[in-house]
Amino acid sequence: MTKDYKKNQGMDRTLRDITIGNKVPWSAFVLLLLIYIIPSFFTRYVATNPGVINVTLVGGVVRSVPFSSFAGVLTSIANLALMFLVILFKKSGYITTVVILVAYQLPSMVIQFVKAGNTSVVAGLFTNLFTLVAVTVIYFMNKKNMRFQQRITSQAITDRLTDLPNRFAVSELIEKLIRDQERFAFLSIDINNFKTINDTMGHDFGDKVLIEIANRWRDLAESDKTETKDFVARLGGDEYALIIRGYNDVGQIKRSVHKYKDELERVITIEECDYFMTANFGFAEYPTDAMTSNAIISGANAAMHAAGKKGENFIMRYDPDAIKDVRSMEVERIIRRALENNTITFNLQPQYDISHRLRGFEALARLKDEDGTMISPGEFIPVAEKTGLVDQIDSRVFELAVEFVSRVMNETLSNITMCVNVSVRHLMKNNFIEEVRNMLEKYGVPAHFIEIEITESIMIDSTDKARNTISKLKAMGIKIAIDDFGTGYSSLSYLNNLPSDILKIDKSFIDVMNNTESNKQYVSMIVSIGHILNLKVISEGVESDDQVDTLKEIGCDYIQGFVWGRPLPAEDAMLLVLKDN
Repeated sequence: MTKDYKKNQGMDRTLRDITIGNKVPWSAFVLLLLIYIIPSFFTRYVATNPGVINVTLVGGVVRSVPFSSFAGVLTSIANLALMFLVILFKKSGYITTVVILVAYQLPSMVIQFVKAGNTSVVAGLFTNLFTLVAVTVIYFMNKKNMRFQQRITSQAITDRLTDLPNRFAVSELIEKLIRDQERFAFLSIDINNFKTINDTMGHDFGDKVLIEIANRWRDLAESDKTETKDFVARLGGDEYALIIRGYNDVGQIKRSVHKYKDELERVITIEECDYFMTANFGFAEYPTDAMTSNAIISGANAAMHAAGKKGENFIMRYDPDAIKDVRSMEVERIIRRALENNTITFNLQPQYDISHRLRGFEALARLKDEDGTMISPGEFIPVAEKTGLVDQIDSRVFELAVEFVSRVMNETLSNITMCVNVSVRHLMKNNFIEEVRNMLEKYGVPAHFIEIEITESIMIDSTDKARNTISKLKAMGIKIAIDDFGTGYSSLSYLNNLPSDILKIDKSFIDVMNNTESNKQYVSMIVSIGHILNLKVISEGVESDDQVDTLKEIGCDYIQGFVWGRPLPAEDAMLLVLKDN
């Protein structure tokens, strides 16, 4: 790859490409020239060949219209085309217009007036002079506005500290490359131990280190040393990004990254202090690893974090299987921090009887990461179960749920049921009954307001202990619901011996219930089993009116699902209670 190529395809060129937007095609330039040339030639023809056009009016009246009557209209169209040339093509359009007017159009008219004594060109002469003045004003006003826009754009896409492109510029470039279906690799880079520099030497010193890193990487990106087309940016703090194009294979990506790695590891001397910096590099490739902007960035970030887990100074490509354990460790860290800071929250999903009267709510745990992004329960609950943290999440959600019931008791006359999930691990703890009793006493909530939801697999783990614990809960007045019935170790014998109140049909059965008659009969059978055992039945995941109609037909007691209510924050749930009251 030559230096000329690198110079023409450098970072400044890339920034212009992503900020200027779609350029006007040169075919429009040619079209505007034709729009100017054709009327101009016709006007010249009229000047040398006077003639008339016979026009028949209403009533049969014939009028003769001279060719010259059209000259003014045609001249206006031609000059309008010149103005659009200046507006759309700026400098090139202005130069073309000036050449046409000054070098051709105006001298031609002057010659006709002076030598041929053709006075009819006087109007056209002044029109063209005014057009020249107008396009000159338009050009310089646009030029002034462009400078202002470029300054504002530069501020929007540039990191103030390092003058590198910023996060917004990176996002814009990635979106453009995806639109153009151009192959590229996105790298997420995290400088190791940078916080130590800020803490020991101060932020001003740290800023100088960041600037030095930025200058080194900018110079490398604008050179021909990597043999790829590179775009370096600072995302914030000690995070940088690198977009690599123009490579032949993944090996060439890694060789380019090693150039940046080597450049970083050269000693950095700031105010006579030497520092040796390292970083972790993670990258994802479009379109091989991901197809969207968010997926590319997330993949590179995951790879970068995975590289950090292996130790300092690693380069890693996005690999879902290799990164899975790293993500689990990250989620575990988020859970532990949320438990320490008491930031586990909950939503409440309404439950209704079959006639659409509010029965109560199911409390659902919710977790956010440090930047406020919600983490799916399908992701953090398995991690919590694996790491033994699920009972702490249970306890937090249980307290929030009981506190909400206390508010309902104090503010309304509603007699709602609050359903709370309890894990096998939590239920089997020796102090579980005491924990539940203490929580109810703390908030003054009678036990009959609470329904504890367990999975049927609990009977496989320890039948006798589970039955003993559930019996004590029932003796307190708490209701028991069997969750996800039919998906695990369903057994009529244990179900018959288990002191429960509610049977919950799993969403997977409801989703396909109306697909076939056999699916419908299967759900109907579960409802019948529940009723035979003197249990109420609630269907989860009900999302359509036809599902509601079927559940009414087969005698289901309660409904839970998006069709009548999505999970709500506590305040919205309270408004729903007040409305139903």
